[in-house]
Amino acid sequence: MSRLAGALRELFGLFLEDGSLTVGILICVAGAMLVTHRGVMTPPWRGPLFVAGLAIVLLENVRRTARK
Repeated sequence: MSRLAGALRELFGLFLEDGSLTVGILICVAGAMLVTHRGVMTPPWRGPLFVAGLAIVLLENVRRTARK
């Protein structure tokens, strides 16, 4: 049982090792859902805006990690 718990802990750590990155990605996904649901933006710009948001979150996380 302890091996299974250890394996699950490792798997969980792979996805949620950095909490701020996870929160940033969830915010981007929620923002994309709102924009899509409300029809705020024309369809050709939704994808690039989502990718740009994810890139900004990733770059900020890499910058912060490199500073440590």
